[in-house]
Amino acid sequence: MRDDPRENLIGLLIDAIDADDAKQMATALADPAAGPSLQRDLERLRLALRPLDRDREPISAPPGLAERTLQFVRQQKAAGPLPMPRFSPTEAPPYQQAGPRAWLDRLIMAATAIAACVLVAPLLLDAIIDARARRAERNLQKTSLALQGYAESHRVFPSPPDSGPLSRAGLYAPTLVSEQRLVADDGTLLCPDTELSRRGGFRVPSLDELKAAIGTPEFDEMVRTMGGDYGYTLGHRNSDGHLQPISNQRRQHHPVMADAPDDSGEKSSNHPSGLHHVLYEDGHVERLSTDDIRRDDHIFKNHSGRTAAGVDPEDAVIGDSHHQP
Repeated sequence: MRDDPRENLIGLLIDAIDADDAKQMATALADPAAGPSLQRDLERLRLALRPLDRDREPISAPPGLAERTLQFVRQQKAAGPLPMPRFSPTEAPPYQQAGPRAWLDRLIMAATAIAACVLVAPLLLDAIIDARARRAERNLQKTSLALQGYAESHRVFPSPPDSGPLSRAGLYAPTLVSEQRLVADDGTLLCPDTELSRRGGFRVPSLDELKAAIGTPEFDEMVRTMGGDYGYTLGHRNSDGHLQPISNQRRQHHPVMADAPDDSGEKSSNHPSGLHHVLYEDGHVERLSTDDIRRDDHIFKNHSGRTAAGVDPEDAVIGDSHHQP
């Protein structure tokens, strides 16, 4: 064991020290004087190394890679040294000083670099997709707090009127902004790398701005984008056909928001991987696949197969900003 036990902390975490050193580390960690400090450092290192857990599984090399590499090396040796270009005495290139094998070394280094890119690129892509998904979840959870606060004050979630130009799914956003429960332009209602987020300058209008724009060309654009990249529940109509206020029953299975549906009404295009984030009445968020959102109760269509208000209290339908109940 080294003089300073801290030098073995990383080895202990990744199981890279021998049995004797491991025993001495256990003794050092149990020491009343130095142990607490070592344990704190060990925990800091454990947290720092946690992102590497996803790479602990072995990556299988392509079949026959070793054999093909050896065959390439043998062919290069059999071919002899490569012809050397002519240079003036003052222009002697570095590889001429290193000898003909420098060409072979460079080829092997290039092949190694390409192989590394092939292996690392999928991991990097996975990390980017996961980071975007986590950001989308945080946005929904932040909006959930605003919705829950509104429901506590009004006894219902933001609800569109039964009919008229303001009867839209996305009306929830201006409602929350007007009560200062959401910031109009902080990006909470945007998903990473969508068309709306790339365009820049997104801002949720207030209710007063929206009402003042009725009948103007700007109103249609406001209605189309005011809900951001997320869809909102269209509520349900009773047996008489009247749209009901959206009550908060804290149901674990009843969606209230999700990634907004695309024009097909079958899925969302917010995430190229096919991921869908769904916020439920009780405040929890789930990640669902395209198949999951269609199973049992399609979250973008009511029991009649339409993107409209549900036909009963258990018929949950998520509409895009411009959709009318």
